[in-house]
Amino acid sequence: MSEKKLSKLICPVCRGEEVEKYKPFCSKRCADVDLNRWLDGGYRIPTEERPGGNVDDDEIL
Repeated sequence: MSEKKLSKLICPVCRGEEVEKYKPFCSKRCADVDLNRWLDGGYRIPTEERPGGNVDDDEIL
């Protein structure tokens, strides 16, 4: 019977070794750093497009 090689997964934030509890991160800190990047728009794809709509779109009729 052949054994499969298990590669160690790394944290996408600090490149440390992944911990099961915070998967795919190594700690709560790295999970929070990643969440903050999402909330701040750090993972957005830059475009040349301008947001659609008019200034009046926010008014309640």
